Amino acid sequence: MRELILAIESSCDETSVAVVEDGAKILSNVIASQIKSHQRFGGIVPEVASRHHVEEITICIEEALEEAQVKVADLTAVAVTQGPGLVGALLIGIAAAKSFAWAHDLPLIPVNHMAGHIYAARFVEPLVFPLMALLVSGGHTELVYMAEDGSFEIIGETRDDAAGEAYDKVGRVLGLSYPSGKEIDELAHLGQDTYNFPRAMIHEPHFDFSFSGLKSSFINFVHNAEQRGETLIKEDLAASFQASVIDVLVNKTIRACQTYPIKQLVVAGGVAANKGLRTALTQAVSSELPDVQLIFPPLKLCGDNAAMIGAAAHVELQKQHLAQMDLNANPSLVFPNKD
Repeated sequence: MRELILAIESSCDETSVAVVEDGAKILSNVIASQIKSHQRFGGIVPEVASRHHVEEITICIEEALEEAQVKVADLTAVAVTQGPGLVGALLIGIAAAKSFAWAHDLPLIPVNHMAGHIYAARFVEPLVFPLMALLVSGGHTELVYMAEDGSFEIIGETRDDAAGEAYDKVGRVLGLSYPSGKEIDELAHLGQDTYNFPRAMIHEPHFDFSFSGLKSSFINFVHNAEQRGETLIKEDLAASFQASVIDVLVNKTIRACQTYPIKQLVVAGGVAANKGLRTALTQAVSSELPDVQLIFPPLKLCGDNAAMIGAAAHVELQKQHLAQMDLNANPSLVFPNKD
């Protein structure tokens, strides 16, 4: 008998509902984006995000069921992102999930948003353990070692800004629209790494990251040039910034994979859509880790979506990690300790 999970994701600025079969097949994945609403503010406004979730959540649930051609009676469980994320946004999704689960007497599965990003790779290939995951997004940059399904050990993380956060702040200085990661990536392919920005902690033996110094170096460099009346080449600025980020990410990730016995490397999160990062990691893994399988989720599954929550929920359901009706949002949720 097939397992059908209705999954809900509302951790930030995307309202998404999906129906996932057996944790590996997407029957529907409805996403209501709020990007245009936040662009005029140059970033995400939590109150605006919450209001949009309220408006869209029931519509998305109806669309997801209709698109999947699934009846409520066919569902096995309801899954929802518990955290991390914006507390107001998370609460909307959790309230909807609890109401739906209670009304239809279905089990409720809480899911860690970052685990969801990793499990998006299941829609490409079955996960083979042990594996390493590089999580790169607007709020997180982490290296996570997974000895088995549902086991997460953070071996490295950012000590300040996440990679995606640095992209957005640099994009603002360059006069790009929010979110600016994709545009910086495109500009970088037209320029050269001529400005040689710092590669923080790239030679340190640990696996932690730091992008705050790079961001500050970039901003100061541009502002100083403006004060002197110098003209900088935007494409070269983008290429130099991106080269610094990618060098650090690739260097740390390859060393981590050489230190831990792994069979796969999963790259996940919004920055996993970056073409420069994909190319650099593909080349590095091919030359340095020939026995490791590199997996990138499809571009449409790199950003926040409910299908990834459904994939992660499949594992949680097998372990019977269920929630009661007192489930609450946890905006600072971290990976659980190993079983």
